Amino acid sequence: MTKPIYLDHAATTSVEPEVVAAMIPFFEDEYGNPASVHRWGQRAEHALSSAREQIGVILKCSADEIIFTGCGTESDNLALRGAALAARASGHGNHLIVSAVEHQAVLTTARQLKEQHDFELTELPVDKHGLTSSEDLSAALRTDTGLVSIMYANNEIGVIAPISELAGVAHAHGALFHTDAVQAGSQLTLDVEDLGVDMLSLGAHKFYGPKGVGLLYARRGTALQPTQTGGSQETGRRAGTHNVPLIVGMAAAMQLTAERRQHDCSKMEAQRDRLIDTVLQSVPDAHLTGHRSKRLPNNASFVFAGINGNELLMHLDLAGVAASSGSACKTGSPEPSTVLRALGLSPHWALGSLRLSVGRHTKNEDIEHMVSLLPDIIERMRAAGD
Repeated sequence: MTKPIYLDHAATTSVEPEVVAAMIPFFEDEYGNPASVHRWGQRAEHALSSAREQIGVILKCSADEIIFTGCGTESDNLALRGAALAARASGHGNHLIVSAVEHQAVLTTARQLKEQHDFELTELPVDKHGLTSSEDLSAALRTDTGLVSIMYANNEIGVIAPISELAGVAHAHGALFHTDAVQAGSQLTLDVEDLGVDMLSLGAHKFYGPKGVGLLYARRGTALQPTQTGGSQETGRRAGTHNVPLIVGMAAAMQLTAERRQHDCSKMEAQRDRLIDTVLQSVPDAHLTGHRSKRLPNNASFVFAGINGNELLMHLDLAGVAASSGSACKTGSPEPSTVLRALGLSPHWALGSLRLSVGRHTKNEDIEHMVSLLPDIIERMRAAGD
């Protein structure tokens, strides 16, 4: 049997051996609570501080601007709810802006703020590639806009937004700017000064770190109302005992990713282009989703006319290939994703989506095997009416 091929790195990645090695001592011997005053607690606090400093160097921010969370979704929730409620409390804004192609962690949270907390919400349209224009953002901004949230790179179609430009537009109107950088973390620069953002969300499992840990960068002076209350951890912005092993692992994964980014991205971009070019040439009625060049180095996303995307995933799985139909959170849904609907695709096209995302350990022979399988699978599905 052919070795299974994993082409779903946009959903999650493996944990690198170096990351596991960094975490193990904090599961076994160094298990102290950083809040404790004894030597075990002091050593845990030192590990926590070291991880914070290490991440701060990569993000080009101060250590005290980093808030550790349980995942990227929690980071998005804290950014939106925390900043929106704090802005309202200080009289600085009752209006929020998000793009129509945000991850559900942002989109659902923004809609809940509208429906349950009476915020006014604008969902910005995108062009056929999934990009938000600075002109549309400028036109939507108001004197009472407290927060704008636009994702750095889309998790389904891989399109990369001009974040520094959009943040500049928001700041010119006096609004805070947050970006969901969860999908971008493994491949794009995370220099928050260059990006010009006030807040940035990350989740470790997208860049070869452990699941169950993330962070929110919040520029010093950014008012946040905590959404998880209790203890005084994270200077009162996020209560709860620190998950020291996972935080140490996240820092190790970020460091490894930063060191390998140029090499990894060059390899992945070549594999991505091979997927895109070959699929578009060999599969009839196939369209690329997202921008051809302004996309993540590892993302190849398509729609196929007259194909059920979830059925396609099952056929690929039987052939030993792991892939996704749009967002991992959408798998199993008979409805087109919000992202594909926002691109203006009809259900005839949008229901036949496929996302192939390569990773650090993807081999060129994996790509060749994939492009040899796909045309035949889709031809058989169309013939059978799947």
